[in-house]
Amino acid sequence: MNIFFPKSFLVLVASLLLLFGQKLSAQETIQHYLSGTGMDQTVDWEFYLSEGRKSGEWTTIPVPSQWELEGFGQYDYGHVELEEKGHEVGTYRHSFNVPGDWEGEMVEIVFEGSMTDTEVKINGELAGPIHQGSFYRFKYDISDLLDYDSENQLEVKVSKMSSNLSINLAERRADYWVFGGIFRPVYLQVKPEEYIERVAIDAGADGNLTAHVFAGNTEGDRKIQGQIKTLDGTNQGSPFSVGQADDDNKFILETSFQDPELWSPEWPNLYTLELTLTDNAGETLHKVEERFGFRTVELKPQDGFYINGEKIMFRGINRHSFWPESGRTTSKDLSIKDVNMMKDMNMNAVRMSHYPPDKHFLEVCDSLGLYVIDELAGWQEPAYDTEIGRPLVKSMVTRDVNHPSVVIWANGNERGHNMDLVDDYYLYDIQKRPLIHPIQIFRDVDNNHYRPFGYGMGSFYNGYEVFLPTEFLHGLYDGGHGAGLDDHWNLMLSKPLSAGMFLWDLIDQGIVRTDLDNIIDTDGNHAADGILGPYREIGGSYSTVKEIWSPVSFTDRDFLPETFEGKLLMNNHFSFTNLEQINFEWQLVDFPGPEDDSANPISRQSRKINAPSVEPGLSDYLNLNLPNNWAQHDALYLKATDPHGREIFTWSWPITLPEKMAENIVSASNVNKPTSEERNQQIILENDNLSVKFSKTTGLIEEIRNGQDIISLTEGPILNDQNFPLESIELTEGEQVVKVNWEDGRDYLRATWTLQQNGWLKFNYDVSQRGTHDFFGLSFNYPEEKINGMKWLGKGPFRVWKNRLKGQQIGVWEKEYNNTITGEGWDYPEFKGYHSDMYWAEIDTDEQPITIVFSNPGMYLHMLTPEPAVDKVNDNTDPPFPKGDISLMHGISPIGTKFRRADEHGPQGQKNIMYRTLHGQFYFKFGSSQ
Repeated sequence: MNIFFPKSFLVLVASLLLLFGQKLSAQETIQHYLSGTGMDQTVDWEFYLSEGRKSGEWTTIPVPSQWELEGFGQYDYGHVELEEKGHEVGTYRHSFNVPGDWEGEMVEIVFEGSMTDTEVKINGELAGPIHQGSFYRFKYDISDLLDYDSENQLEVKVSKMSSNLSINLAERRADYWVFGGIFRPVYLQVKPEEYIERVAIDAGADGNLTAHVFAGNTEGDRKIQGQIKTLDGTNQGSPFSVGQADDDNKFILETSFQDPELWSPEWPNLYTLELTLTDNAGETLHKVEERFGFRTVELKPQDGFYINGEKIMFRGINRHSFWPESGRTTSKDLSIKDVNMMKDMNMNAVRMSHYPPDKHFLEVCDSLGLYVIDELAGWQEPAYDTEIGRPLVKSMVTRDVNHPSVVIWANGNERGHNMDLVDDYYLYDIQKRPLIHPIQIFRDVDNNHYRPFGYGMGSFYNGYEVFLPTEFLHGLYDGGHGAGLDDHWNLMLSKPLSAGMFLWDLIDQGIVRTDLDNIIDTDGNHAADGILGPYREIGGSYSTVKEIWSPVSFTDRDFLPETFEGKLLMNNHFSFTNLEQINFEWQLVDFPGPEDDSANPISRQSRKINAPSVEPGLSDYLNLNLPNNWAQHDALYLKATDPHGREIFTWSWPITLPEKMAENIVSASNVNKPTSEERNQQIILENDNLSVKFSKTTGLIEEIRNGQDIISLTEGPILNDQNFPLESIELTEGEQVVKVNWEDGRDYLRATWTLQQNGWLKFNYDVSQRGTHDFFGLSFNYPEEKINGMKWLGKGPFRVWKNRLKGQQIGVWEKEYNNTITGEGWDYPEFKGYHSDMYWAEIDTDEQPITIVFSNPGMYLHMLTPEPAVDKVNDNTDPPFPKGDISLMHGISPIGTKFRRADEHGPQGQKNIMYRTLHGQFYFKFGSSQ
């Protein structure tokens, strides 16, 4: 039989063989991979599937993997009833050699995760009981089953559906994709005959360290010695030891470490604890190292969560282990990518949904810095039964107990909680971290999900327990996440019992369907919930969350007036960082006009500045030390960078307002003097090659020509999709001005069109339409199929909603037309929708460019209407838009979430209210601006 071994595997084997001449009893544990290490490094094993695609014959499959993503079996989303799911059984075979020097040692085979029931045989003999539970490490002592210095045969039988009903209900009838196969690494673990089995560390912020060290097969007097080290191997303090184990072969070590560097997401300081098992003569029997951090976790009832003595607001998100082409088989590189993207959004926490993650994900959370809720699987009730659940709790906690990032355990999700398992967590966690039951009130914490703004009579926002929604602002399609976050977060900051929130969720779980021409499938609306797309494409809420959750904030201001004195009031939302440790740099910039080819702002001046000392929770002014001529520029950018070099946020404030910029743009040289005339039912304004025809019947634009070319901008201005009766339309005698008046009782729209000598068509209006409105503005029609793209000066690059305005930056932006339906396609940023704080826009069309210049501050451009999601569950994430194609807007619509309307998520989600006359002024140019 020919078996392929990748080069990396052969190198590992060769390096191990160099060690085989030495006795392992004086060595560290050896890990010898039989599989690859993740989706980016696999090993082919022989494989046979019982039913479904590619079944009924022996072939090969990469390990680790999910067999559906490799073309085998049946795809199943968790909502499908159990009897409709695939019941495939996969059989794996793999041959491996074991050196003779391993004989007499402890050799274990370790599986990091296998879906679902897994039977393991070595050389035809069962390695132990069938393992049940998909997301948990399990292992067998196979020392007596191996043929040493010879080839061995591994056979693994994996049943996609468990024979235990509670496992199927907890893991496989769920709101996520369910797969089959050995999806995490498999390796041999070789230890000396007497060995250290595991360790549980409690290293507090006060420097006191306790370690419970469990040994195996020890004989006679044995001692455990500990030594704290830095990650580079430098000893810290003196060694400490204990010489007696209890009846469970447990050694308890204690020491006190002076002035440790504490672990937190802001300062993820880590140490290594080296543990050495020795005999009574001082000979080393076994040595292990465990990475840890000094930090203390505490839940204070009717107060909050405390880390290292500081009260914490969790800024978190839920995260599935997922990649479109490999399912739940991931890699350390992907873990690094995901954690970096979360931290780039200024998140400090992540919840494991709804199962323990890969070991490397927690390692990355330790090293880069994120608080973690580590969760036992169990989607909704019923939970694991007690007999099955107990060993799974032990597996999760003993594997993850020493990660400083893990600060909370979750005993299943949304009523998937077995109360008989509650006390088991503290059998293995000597730190006694808080335990929660997501969606329930449990042990002084209210973890209810998806509550509306201000919710609760005697609960949640208005309750008596610490409240921490472990799922919030459900981000279906483009709804939720950033939409509504500003209102909820500000309210939470004002509530002393708030501990923060966890958004739902990080990524759209779209899988590549190898059975459907490789389309990306989110199972309709079930899995399109992410801030990021399946391949981590950045969606519109990304930068909104980044700004709202920035640990540095400034008092809101829309622009910098001439009276601005160069000082900004800043607030410190860090827990452990003084703002004097933050790096600030500003830029004064000028923007190109629509006639310029470049879209890059021109940086005129920049300067790095020092911040004053501002402790966490306090505020002070940041003096920008701007030059005297600062007000002559268009905008100010201010970038903040944390002590580790990560951008916190870059704020931008306009200096030049639209009216002044509009004057500069439209002050071009004169062309031929315009003319005007009335013909039957039309009024016509003409200038050089431009001709604009107005209907005397409707008062609307009927036709625009530039030269011989038709410009298909017509049927406007229409107010709020409501047609007031035309009261009058007139051409001012001797001038090229058309005045139109529509009235309906006390409401009216009065428009004035002026064709200027410089070729610009000027549009002024006054409008009164009192009351509440989904949106408010004036619309025009233009054929969508003729639009190719857009360049604009305003906030960007993403579209906005009334309740998702933050996070955008003023600048010149460009994007090509796309018809992206958020969450059903991922060509981001989406072209269609609302764009904010507009100065000008140049629309690229099949006809001639259309340039619109805005004179009013704070205006929006509606550029085409997004199509609703095909599988939308309701209208919450499909808010109303004007009927027109291009609209000049004073007010826009908000967006809701999967479970809540926009108006249930706070003041910014309410409709627009108008009680006074609004004035607008715009300029249109048809054809090239150059």
